[in-house]
Amino acid sequence: RSEGDCPICCLPLPLDPQKSNMTGCCGKIICIGCDHANLKREFVGKLEHKCPFCRLPTPKWGDEAKLNLMKRVEANDPAALHQMGSFSNQEGDYKSAFEYWTKAAELGHIEAHYGLSVMYRDGEGIEKDKKKELYHSEEAAIGGGPSARH
Repeated sequence: RSEGDCPICCLPLPLDPQKSNMTGCCGKIICIGCDHANLKREFVGKLEHKCPFCRLPTPKWGDEAKLNLMKRVEANDPAALHQMGSFSNQEGDYKSAFEYWTKAAELGHIEAHYGLSVMYRDGEGIEKDKKKELYHSEEAAIGGGPSARH
């Protein structure tokens, strides 16, 4: 994913999504190095695990994390909109995935553009459209989305 810079160390986030994490509390995407440094600091200091960005206790993945995600969706956070679109797509709710990804893409989220290009290519929940597929694929590729640059 190409989300810009890590908000802690200000280095560019890696294109490989496995080398960065989205926090469940504030929704910031941080590099794995800053996440590791925070875990090490907490381990050495025998501290409670907290978000490396906002320093709030990290929610357990479940109701609290979903509530935080919905708050961010309501605030039109493009990363949260993309994440909700991905969850909807995995559950087979293509109409909701399309709506979330469309809003995220309008706000400039590169991976949302790629998700839309795949939907237009495969006709998942929407009618196949080669022109719209190409548009969203190009937007994702120009934005640096690794999935779209094949």
